[in-house]
Amino acid sequence: MTAGDQAAGLRRWAEQFGRAEAPSAAAPAPAPQAPPRPEAEPATLLVIGLPGPRSAQGRRVLECLTRWQVNGHRWVGDPARWKVVALEADSPHLDVLASQQPRWALWVEDDADGFRRSFRTLRRLREQGGPQRLLVLHGGIASHAGLLRNLQQAAAAYLDMQLLLLPEQAGDAC
Repeated sequence: MTAGDQAAGLRRWAEQFGRAEAPSAAAPAPAPQAPPRPEAEPATLLVIGLPGPRSAQGRRVLECLTRWQVNGHRWVGDPARWKVVALEADSPHLDVLASQQPRWALWVEDDADGFRRSFRTLRRLREQGGPQRLLVLHGGIASHAGLLRNLQQAAAAYLDMQLLLLPEQAGDAC
């Protein structure tokens, strides 16, 4: 999958779950028999770099998604519908999964070794044929200045990878 294909897939995904566009006067009204959007259908999110025991990993991601949903990021929808799959950056199935799965994330810890650990994980992803665009998940880092922005810039400059940083409040600048 090329970076362009992956970016187009992420845009379609964001449009499906994030933007409710006002119908224009020229647009025909939807047919009454049109099926409703399947909100209950699970969306798979593959997450690299989750620390701690497996039992707590999914909970941490859902807490992050819940926080974003409460803060106005409507694309999250119901956080319970997300199926979180934790993967290691050296998984032998990484290249196959990267070609099949459109939603990937990197978990970043806000500690003294957070940058080093995250960058090393991204480098292993790159070497293993993993995804080149990832959403950055974290436990509530309020500002992108510092750790998150530095990681984003280093990933772009040295690994040709894109990291998507979301503001903690939907109206905030990134």
